[in-house]
Amino acid sequence: MIPLSPKHLCWLFVVLLPVLSAHGEDLDPRIRKMEEERIRVIQAVQPSVVAVLTGGGSGVLISEDGYALTNFHVTEAARGPVMKCGLPDGNVYDAVLVGLDKVGDVALIKLLPKKPGDTFPFAKLGDSDKLQAGDWSLAMGNPFLLANDFTPTVTYGLVSGVHRYQYPEGTLLEYTDCIQIDTSINPGNSGGPLFNMQGELIGINGRGSFEKRGRVNSGVGYAISINQIKNFLPQLKAGLDTDHASLGFRLETDDEEGGLAKLIVKQIISSDAMRRGVDVDDQLVSFAGHRLRSVNQFKNLLGLYPKGWRLPIVYRRVNDKKQIETHETLVRLMGVQRQELPQPGQPPPGPGPRPGPGPRPRSGEAPLPDSPARKLYKPKDGFANYYFNELEQERLLKAFHKHGDFGKATGDWILRTTGTLYAGVGSRGKRVVADFTIRSKGARDRQNPLVQGIVDGLDYSLEPLSDEEKPATRRDPPDSGGLLMALYQYRQLLVYGAKGFVTSFSHGGVEPFYPPSEDQTKPDYAKRRVDAEVLRTRHAGVDGKWYFSKNNDETAGQLLGFEIWLDPDEDPCEVYLADYKDVGGGRLPHRLEIRFGDKVYANLVVNAWKKEESK
Repeated sequence: MIPLSPKHLCWLFVVLLPVLSAHGEDLDPRIRKMEEERIRVIQAVQPSVVAVLTGGGSGVLISEDGYALTNFHVTEAARGPVMKCGLPDGNVYDAVLVGLDKVGDVALIKLLPKKPGDTFPFAKLGDSDKLQAGDWSLAMGNPFLLANDFTPTVTYGLVSGVHRYQYPEGTLLEYTDCIQIDTSINPGNSGGPLFNMQGELIGINGRGSFEKRGRVNSGVGYAISINQIKNFLPQLKAGLDTDHASLGFRLETDDEEGGLAKLIVKQIISSDAMRRGVDVDDQLVSFAGHRLRSVNQFKNLLGLYPKGWRLPIVYRRVNDKKQIETHETLVRLMGVQRQELPQPGQPPPGPGPRPGPGPRPRSGEAPLPDSPARKLYKPKDGFANYYFNELEQERLLKAFHKHGDFGKATGDWILRTTGTLYAGVGSRGKRVVADFTIRSKGARDRQNPLVQGIVDGLDYSLEPLSDEEKPATRRDPPDSGGLLMALYQYRQLLVYGAKGFVTSFSHGGVEPFYPPSEDQTKPDYAKRRVDAEVLRTRHAGVDGKWYFSKNNDETAGQLLGFEIWLDPDEDPCEVYLADYKDVGGGRLPHRLEIRFGDKVYANLVVNAWKKEESK
């Protein structure tokens, strides 16, 4: 007798169920056990499934404090950021929009507990990269608004394909690296969970091939992979209206040589990729550590990542000597949103399962209803909900200030260093002395700050708030990308925190960060990468991005480094911080690496920090 695998048993169960159900005593105990296990899993995850009432769709809780995932097109149909949701416990809960991913068709909402301290049942996040075609899956939600008591409908079926790419339907709504399922989803299932047979959340249902069936399920549905959503989740939790990534060039497949596909750059625009040396006719070999096989696969990979991340690429070219050169570098990802998305109230694009039956929302956003959730909403341009961004700012700054509170040191700051200067002196560098002073009121008007630097005997000075400073002066010392400006911005953060950046200050979610390695000739970006929390700032006409440790230990909240952009179309001045030591009641770095573009400007060891209180 040939032994049956679990998958064979599932198929046997489906085929023989009508016969076996009439003779329960003859049912193979292994099949009965599998049936009981499936029912147990359904009962375990069912309490986490959300009916988004004011959006006519579904969702799923992912944390005990009420955060839930759904589709962007479900929340857009909800007439505004405040909504009502139902849970299988039979109760209706107030909820508020937290973050948006319009391109990926994902939204994060938050349900409010009935009483302070109450917790919610939630689903465990799985690993969608482990899925294979042929795996079983469970979809749960509220199709056609059938669940009047909010008990979700359950459907059961196969994973039909993985890593699918679905082209945008008229707008930027794009499903990349999605999961194709024959598990039935219909209008009203939008935003609901897709589970594996262990009860882990592996995707968010959102789209189907319905156009030929009059919006009735045709057995071809698509779920947004949970691994893609994980990359965007910190941005969503920070209340951002986030964006997906672009590299700034167009690829075509060239498979003329030996039948091996090569991805060739055919067009490129001004971008970080261009600044890193990528050019037309180069071959893109790998992206984010993945060897590239096709344009379709590349688009799938690109769609996994948010705008602003830095990820490694490998590209090749044939030089003038007919030799193949291979280059590996980090590239900052551009965004893809270049046009307006549909206005609130318009139906979502494409053939996806739209919100279920019910009145359509009015054009434009209605006034906020009288709901406790309205207190958790704060509008601001560029954000889905700035209220939650402020929460993330406060949490991160609290962790940062555990390493030292320099709020009283509003006077002059002096930094004395020795180290190696590489700019203009060759790869071996030159030993130098470099001293920097940030005077709180040293400018010509005696009211504004002045930054002075003496590097290898050469004097530099900058009035960072002056409109009369020349662009070259703002970039001093030469080839540093603006180190004087960067040190001024650093003092602003240490002394004033959010109040030092009145133009713009926000939490940016989580991004990869790559601390320097001693071996600068062969970078291993995968080993160097750490995920860091990000603050974004704007002050004195320049943008800043600050990277903080998110480790769950004594280093949590420690500043790892920062970037200061004098021009968004140029490279920033990158400052990497290490070797923290106690300095007058707080911890400050004693080793700095400054980079500009692909080159190290200097490695500096801090011999002394001096900070003064205002007189």
